[in-house]
Amino acid sequence: MNAITETRPDVNTQIVEAFQFRHATKIFDPERKVSERDMETILEAGRLSPTSFGHEPFRILMIQSPEKRELFRPFSWGANGMMNGSAGQLGTASHFGILLAARAPLMTAGSEYLQAHYRGVKHLPEEVIEIFNGAYGKFQSSDHRITTDREITDWSGKQAYIVLANMMTAAALLGVDSCPIEGFDMERTTQVLGTEFGIDTEAWKPAVMFAFGYRAKDPEFPKTRRSMEETVTWF
Repeated sequence: MNAITETRPDVNTQIVEAFQFRHATKIFDPERKVSERDMETILEAGRLSPTSFGHEPFRILMIQSPEKRELFRPFSWGANGMMNGSAGQLGTASHFGILLAARAPLMTAGSEYLQAHYRGVKHLPEEVIEIFNGAYGKFQSSDHRITTDREITDWSGKQAYIVLANMMTAAALLGVDSCPIEGFDMERTTQVLGTEFGIDTEAWKPAVMFAFGYRAKDPEFPKTRRSMEETVTWF
């Protein structure tokens, strides 16, 4: 047994219960706020998430100002309550944010950004950096063939989704509700991020929105999924 299971012998049950608890919350209780400590833990789960090559091609943008949130309302149909006649996650969530994905200028093999990341964040010796540059260059050019800005940004977005998944799982373990949100106009969101938030949109692009808080009411229908036999194949 490892340290976690030794101190929490029922951790398997707790994990499954957390996933049963979690659902895509459309309307939050606007009067209930996630504590600073819980939100720090959720964000730390995101920060510590694994990413391909350890490149961390994401940023987490937290938007707490009601005025700033409203900038997205006209074109964020997945968060503005249009589907249920409410103020949506934009108007009711305790915490609302956007995960940004790094674009080609940052994540192309050999970029200045990556060299600085290897030295300043990963603290790699020069000979290891040379190995990383070669391996990642091969990964981009021939293994996965992700060389265009669209392909590289989509790859970064995949890493951002790992981050969001871990944040939502951490939240569920804390009894905090969440919702991933893709229902927004990509072009208009990118424009607002540039003009109103000072984001360099040549380097960063929105991947997915998210919301955390406490549900206003329980789900109307039970959670449904395919059976384990339909989902997992063993060889």
